[in-house]
Amino acid sequence: MKFDVIIIGSGPAGYVAAIRAGQVGLKTAIIEKGKIGGMCLNWGCIPSKALIESAKLYRKISKDAAKFGIEGIDKKSLSFNYAKAVKRADVIVTRLTSGVEFLLKKNGVEVIKGEAKITSENTVTVNNRNLEAGNIIIATGSKSPKPENTSEVVVEVNDLFTDREIPEHIVVAGYDAVAVELAQLFSVLGKKVTLISPTDTLIPLADPYLFDHLVSNFKKQKINIVYNTTLDDALAAYANHMIDLNGESIKCNMLINASHRKATLPASDVNFDQENGFLKTDEDCETSVHNIYAVGDVNGKSRFAHIGSAQGLHVINKIKGVRQKLDLKKYPINMYSIPEMAQIGYTEPELKADGVDYKISEFPLSANGKAMTEGTNEGFVRILSDTKYGEVMGVQIVAPHATDMIAEASAYMQLESTIYDVANTVHAHPTISEVFMEAGFEAVDKAIHK
Repeated sequence: MKFDVIIIGSGPAGYVAAIRAGQVGLKTAIIEKGKIGGMCLNWGCIPSKALIESAKLYRKISKDAAKFGIEGIDKKSLSFNYAKAVKRADVIVTRLTSGVEFLLKKNGVEVIKGEAKITSENTVTVNNRNLEAGNIIIATGSKSPKPENTSEVVVEVNDLFTDREIPEHIVVAGYDAVAVELAQLFSVLGKKVTLISPTDTLIPLADPYLFDHLVSNFKKQKINIVYNTTLDDALAAYANHMIDLNGESIKCNMLINASHRKATLPASDVNFDQENGFLKTDEDCETSVHNIYAVGDVNGKSRFAHIGSAQGLHVINKIKGVRQKLDLKKYPINMYSIPEMAQIGYTEPELKADGVDYKISEFPLSANGKAMTEGTNEGFVRILSDTKYGEVMGVQIVAPHATDMIAEASAYMQLESTIYDVANTVHAHPTISEVFMEAGFEAVDKAIHK
């Protein structure tokens, strides 16, 4: 059987590409050996955010109920039922995966369950079927590498979202958004948490200003951070529920493997150029083999689901003859920390390295009326703008809804807006997004509420 497009993997990069391919009239098949929706939908983005929302509500009730005029809550009897929170997440996941399956069917995409093998530049084998395609898209994702030494104390991220007991002392191994989110999730639930990073930083793509704020927040939440330590280092130092590192003894009942992920490569008789274990691709996500593309985690350019989806759409547009440019600087990165963090565009070190003269304008949530009504004053909007023309070069946000607010900054970046455009964009009142307008005013020396 011959297809216009065969997609291997059904995560956000793969299924979005498949749906769009079907919408534009391409005969399309998508091959999935596991669950439709991939890591993000089944074990990552969605269930983790559902648990984080449950944890934030628990925190607000236990900490601030009286401030909001809510009485009669016995804090001693208040508890968090992890199993029920997971069940709620499962309901959401089931609804969303069913929705994706419906959309694939609606758009004429053939869904094939099984493990694919690329046998030539235009053929794929699955379940003893030989399929031909004009184009092949690899969207097989990534996974955290297994530690050198196995131990029952190690838990994979995929296995967290089950009906299980969560112990008192938790160590999270990793340094990206997933590790940060898990550390804060379990800290909010009252667990003693240590985060071990293999480098001397957290969230390596983030502006140092965000990193500093995150570390300060961790200290307030009593989350311990140990730098320059890998998962294998921790396991080598583990014995009897203790990890001894550099003279520090850390209790550990659970060691979560949220280590930097590596590409999950499909079986293939075709050789591809690789870079640091990922499939090497050009600006159009095309691999070293003509008409075979790699999108999402597997190409190593980004681990964010929305960027994988954007790459998938880009490839389908290219196949249809629509030429566009993928500019990762114009795509946001988001962290569901507590409070949330988000960023788009250039960081300060990048602007300095490029010799760009820039201006910083910042406005705090502590002066925002809507933030006060929600019981928060922690956070800010920070804008980096070019001093010559005022063009918005980068935005960083810390706020309860930062991952939603960053969409406004995305529009500014796509439209090459100036700081004057930001200042002159009227925002509804009262809203947290007014902080954008105030940061714009600040850049032209006339913030209203500061």
